[in-house]
Amino acid sequence: MDTSSLSSSALAQAPGRPTQRLDWLDNLRIALTVLVVVHHAAQPYGPSDWWYVEGQPRTGALATLSAVDGAFFMSLFFFASAVFVPSSYDRRGARAFLKSRLIRLGIPVVVGALTIVPGLLYAYYTHYRGYPPIPFPRYFTDVYLGLGDKPADWTGPSWPDLQFAHLWFIQNLLAYCVLYVLCRQAARLYRRRPGRMRFELPVPGHRSLLLLTSVIAAATFVVRLRYPLDTWVPFLDFLQVEPARLPQYATFFVLGVLAHRHGWLERFDARTGWVWLTGGLLGVAALFAAGADAPSFGPGGLNAPAALWAAYESALCVSLCVGLLTLFREAVTGGGPVSRELAANSYAVYIVHLPLVVTVQYYLSGRSLSAAGAWTAVSGVALPAAFLLAAGLRRLPGFRRVL
Repeated sequence: MDTSSLSSSALAQAPGRPTQRLDWLDNLRIALTVLVVVHHAAQPYGPSDWWYVEGQPRTGALATLSAVDGAFFMSLFFFASAVFVPSSYDRRGARAFLKSRLIRLGIPVVVGALTIVPGLLYAYYTHYRGYPPIPFPRYFTDVYLGLGDKPADWTGPSWPDLQFAHLWFIQNLLAYCVLYVLCRQAARLYRRRPGRMRFELPVPGHRSLLLLTSVIAAATFVVRLRYPLDTWVPFLDFLQVEPARLPQYATFFVLGVLAHRHGWLERFDARTGWVWLTGGLLGVAALFAAGADAPSFGPGGLNAPAALWAAYESALCVSLCVGLLTLFREAVTGGGPVSRELAANSYAVYIVHLPLVVTVQYYLSGRSLSAAGAWTAVSGVALPAAFLLAAGLRRLPGFRRVL
């Protein structure tokens, strides 16, 4: 997540916006960053999808936790990032805005794809693929970049190994920012037309949120007819996209832009937010309570389980995003030097946390820990280590401009 896009001070400087710093958004950013780290810490111990470490003990509770996280937290990241895109564009103009996005978003994606990600996949290649060991330079050229021949018994998850791993979010956010600039440029032509009228969108209420949930659910179900969950597509051979969640992510980015333009963050009725937060928490509790007896949710296809999960996940997404925004705005408002330092480091934490998480997971492999115990240990070690590493990197010459 790009901290410049999420800077609460940026909103305070925008025309027609409050002059005080929005500490609650800093606190929300910290909480979401922590959730990303603990989510990845749980990956080998709960969900059945592919991960860098295999053969670990698993528990259904962590699988449910992963499903709940996946339902909303990246959508909320896109929303929070988009809220400050308009003010950044207004201050800088199109060219300077794009330049800043390329520096803050493009450089970490490229550097990470050439350093962090191949390191992770080389460890996976060495430990789990069963091929004769090869030096890292040869792996990088032949397997990661795909310049060598594809083995006949290749086990995946894709060929070549080249991917962006967790950096997909930064990559997608950059693409959305480019699309935003194109829309703003098109809007300039529209504003020149005579008789154009300004309009103010009303603050969303229960009816609007129910409609939003229905539209996202329908779009999600339709997309998943062809692209089930955990199916990643290399759009234009570069952009790493999971179409199954695209309706949520794109919608919440647009909503973030609209929230800034129409003052929704300040004017949204807290009573509405509390209702949706309650509904979301009840939905989460129902999933954990059902456990192994939960209904069969489908990742995609033309079937009832897929339709049920598309609807349930969309309802969780909207309710938890709306509810958490309300909760932090109303109740988690405290700020200070520590919280601001943590918030400033959150973007760097997002970038650097994954190799730390995977390293600890490798270290704990085969040490007879339960799934819950291993997850707790990984979270407890990797989380503070990631924040400390991020703080150190941001103090190196040249790093602060990017991180």
